[in-house]
Amino acid sequence: MSTSLLVRCSSFPSPALSFLSSSSSSFHSSSPKFSTLSTGCVSVKPVVSTITCCSGQQSQVSVVNGRMDGKVVERTEIRLGLPSKGRMADDTLDLLKDCQLFVRKVNPRQYVAQIPQLSSLEVWFQRPKDIVRQLLSGDLDLGIVGFDTVREYGQGDEDLIIVHDALEYGNCHLSLAIPQYGIFENINSISELAQMPQWTEEKPLRVATGFTYLGPKFMKENGLKHVTFSTFDGALEAQPAMGSADAILDLVSSGTTLKENNLKEIKGGVVLESQAVLVASKRSLNRTAVRVTTREILERLEAHLRAGGQFTVTANMRGSSAEEVAEKVLSQPSLSGLQGPTVSPVFCKRNGKVAVDYYAIVICVPKKALYDSVQQLREIGGSGVLVSPLTYIFDEEPPRWLQLVSKLEN
Repeated sequence: MSTSLLVRCSSFPSPALSFLSSSSSSFHSSSPKFSTLSTGCVSVKPVVSTITCCSGQQSQVSVVNGRMDGKVVERTEIRLGLPSKGRMADDTLDLLKDCQLFVRKVNPRQYVAQIPQLSSLEVWFQRPKDIVRQLLSGDLDLGIVGFDTVREYGQGDEDLIIVHDALEYGNCHLSLAIPQYGIFENINSISELAQMPQWTEEKPLRVATGFTYLGPKFMKENGLKHVTFSTFDGALEAQPAMGSADAILDLVSSGTTLKENNLKEIKGGVVLESQAVLVASKRSLNRTAVRVTTREILERLEAHLRAGGQFTVTANMRGSSAEEVAEKVLSQPSLSGLQGPTVSPVFCKRNGKVAVDYYAIVICVPKKALYDSVQQLREIGGSGVLVSPLTYIFDEEPPRWLQLVSKLEN
């Protein structure tokens, strides 16, 4: 008996975004899976779907982006979701380690771990998209994922709040790419693509992507009305050459893979810039314990990331007073430091008495200005120059924490 499976997003007005597959005996999804969408007449926030089994008997199952009953389970522990595998997972653990937050797994096959420095925190390893879903459902309080994942699977939900927006790894951008040849050879911008007469209701632009929320939204905002989307498990770059798609919408890092597959990005075709972010559930932040833990994690992250590429430079300099030495230092463009130089006396013994012949200068300089700073110190009489990398720079109040508190209060 033939069985067909229709997944219909109930939040879309007709025509709806639909996925259709069929098999001879049971539910089966073959790759690629095709979804058809007309960007001129759809909502861009599908949250609840209805799955209808079209066989001998009718049955319906609701698919919810979050907890099915809509309730938040009360619990005392705080849960942090981290990527379970891949480059993002490795880089996340490395960053936490650099912040003196060591993730300890009792069993490497388990998906739960602890951070001894944060005794009330549980770490759960999940797929990035599931981290976002579980933040919305209340099963997680905090998570580290790519910004693109937050936008795609969070779908603008106001309960998601970005705590730190630039963890400085996982950098990429979501971009539209088209072939360098054929009818696209002279197409170099999104506006030119939209104006191509080839795209009609009968023959729409076919886009291969895994971003079925951001893709339709972007196309609609840029005036492309006749577009269909197909989803693939990988190797999107091959689809135009195979004839399965006209264009792709995918994450791009260096762009090398696109070039090697004769694809090109176009002006105005970037949907968003992405990197790893720390994201939280706004509801969870109403709990005092979650706020306290969030602040500590954020402060450690900010202090470490701010210190990246910064060096402490120490030198001795002759002078009659600390003020005179400070004036010399501040006369140089690269020696102002974070808030100004620290100048302190260097005591020595002369003729049996304690005397001050030198003053020690301590400044913080970025790596790119290091050599210039050393040269400028020498020019004004500095000697015995010592250089050491910085690990942390703690502010009086973490700037992003103040921003977060302001958002929560408004």
